[in-house]
Amino acid sequence: MRTTSGISTAALLAWMLVGLSSRAQEPVAPASTPAGDNASEAVTDNPASQPSAPASSHSKIRIVRLSQVKGEVQLDRQTGKGFEGAMANLPVVEGERLKTGEGVAEVEFEDNSTVRVAQNSLVEFPRLELLPSGAKASSVNVVYGMVYVNLLNTKGNEFTVNAGENKIDLPPDSHIRLQLAKDQVTLAVLHGNAMVEEPSGTTTVGKDKTLTFSLAGQSQPVIAKNVTREPLDSWDQDAVQYHKSFANASSYGNSPYSYGINDMNYYGGFSSGCGGSMWRPYFASASWNPYGSGAWAYYPSAGYSWVSPYPWGWTPYHYGSWAFCQGIGWGWQPGGTWMGLANNSFVSSPGSGSPLPRPPTRRPTADESTLVPVNLKAIPASSLGAHDTFVFRKDSAGLGVPRGSLGKLNSFSNQATQHGMASTNIYYSGGAQRAEAGSAEHSSYSGSASSSRAGASPSYAGSPGLSSGGSHAAGSAGGGASGGAGRH
Repeated sequence: MRTTSGISTAALLAWMLVGLSSRAQEPVAPASTPAGDNASEAVTDNPASQPSAPASSHSKIRIVRLSQVKGEVQLDRQTGKGFEGAMANLPVVEGERLKTGEGVAEVEFEDNSTVRVAQNSLVEFPRLELLPSGAKASSVNVVYGMVYVNLLNTKGNEFTVNAGENKIDLPPDSHIRLQLAKDQVTLAVLHGNAMVEEPSGTTTVGKDKTLTFSLAGQSQPVIAKNVTREPLDSWDQDAVQYHKSFANASSYGNSPYSYGINDMNYYGGFSSGCGGSMWRPYFASASWNPYGSGAWAYYPSAGYSWVSPYPWGWTPYHYGSWAFCQGIGWGWQPGGTWMGLANNSFVSSPGSGSPLPRPPTRRPTADESTLVPVNLKAIPASSLGAHDTFVFRKDSAGLGVPRGSLGKLNSFSNQATQHGMASTNIYYSGGAQRAEAGSAEHSSYSGSASSSRAGASPSYAGSPGLSSGGSHAAGSAGGGASGGAGRH
């Protein structure tokens, strides 16, 4: 990945690290008495509390994934509380709104198509439907700010981006950047083409061209035969390359969805265990518990949904099952049916010796957060270390590791699980900027419902251009989530 001149290094480093608030690293008690198997029904038994849905012959059962959160990101989940702090792997359903401050976010759709939201932006998801043909119909409203939309070549799916009264139809295999500032829209087509429907007519914009038009229709649209670069283009391009590099040709098992698979390919792998093949995250020992930390997110239509903080923590918590294998630990196997919002029934695995979280028994009150943290055990996180290093910690299971920028993780994982931690030298592309632990504010996941804020200059963009320059193991066990020193 690359940095852009003029961008705050401290803010870039802070964005790289996973997290909400760093103020609750100690284990905390579950927010309520453990519930029985019918807990989800208990919190949704009042029809009057359910939002009314517009009449449609199309299915509304779809959920998409908030796949990346960096910095200040908030989501309005239609709970009646407006915008609340967001964390990665929150499900996004039709009608929700996503807002960024000094932060960026990515939303991943079922076929791995993505919408990336730049800082100081507001987008809405008015349409997430499943058509009778099985194809997906998606619509995104850009209220203000900038978004990147990158669609896979999935035939039959419909995707539109709306800016005011203007509708932009995107065919499969298209890639755009759209900016909405005041009353002006700038649409850059990075790949494929886009059809813009304005009140005054329809305009087709081809690859490497930019269309600028007024929301109020006060001037004629102007097409430029070039695309001017923006600081966040590198972040978008790196994300596109990451998804391409770790994409599977098909989904696991009989799951109809492939979103989240790329992260599983980067942050873990399959190996033999307990008489079969199972997937395990890197940096996880036999004592690691996949349900040790996370959050219960309340959705009025379904009750409480389990949300994992791990960067790969989507597919393994909506499909397949976790099992405990003596001497190896927890592993995940594909199979069964896909679970949407109602993914709150966990089956205890014999011999694990670990309690499993249960959802709260009632809906949150007006004074309570709709994102309830669960920390059954303090969760370590990998992070920046001193002396130009990045430190991988045992049992972090990938938490804190930036995606795609530190090379293959398997060797680092073996060292960390054997020695407690491992570290690698890190460099910035171009060699001009080096990472110093003291130069960045960084936070780690705690299960808090508040979003993290970088606290640095607003003139920053995406992840830093980190690259790895060799590794070395550290002998002391790495606990906690603070930025420890990765000594040579």
